[in-house]
Amino acid sequence: MRRVKITAVRQTVYRDLMTQYENPIEHACDVQVGQTWISTDGQCPEGMCPSAWESMRQFVEALARGQGNFYDGWMRDPMSAMISCNDGFRPMSFYLEALTDDV
Repeated sequence: MRRVKITAVRQTVYRDLMTQYENPIEHACDVQVGQTWISTDGQCPEGMCPSAWESMRQFVEALARGQGNFYDGWMRDPMSAMISCNDGFRPMSFYLEALTDDV
């Protein structure tokens, strides 16, 4: 099994959708752009947002097993993926990459 590095790379905020549909909330997400985690053996890393994990879990597990090349060449690095969490108002994009120092 390989380790997989997960990096929060960008958050998009749809204020118009928030105004139109969301009940006001004070705190929605603890994830910060630039934050990283390491998944070992396809497991959820400590401190990872549970909702974000559910969005990426299958890709992390596949990368940990040495599988890649999702969707026939979607990513330049076949052992990576770009996944967004399922927050429709402020989705965070995560870059997933299998670490090459693992066997």
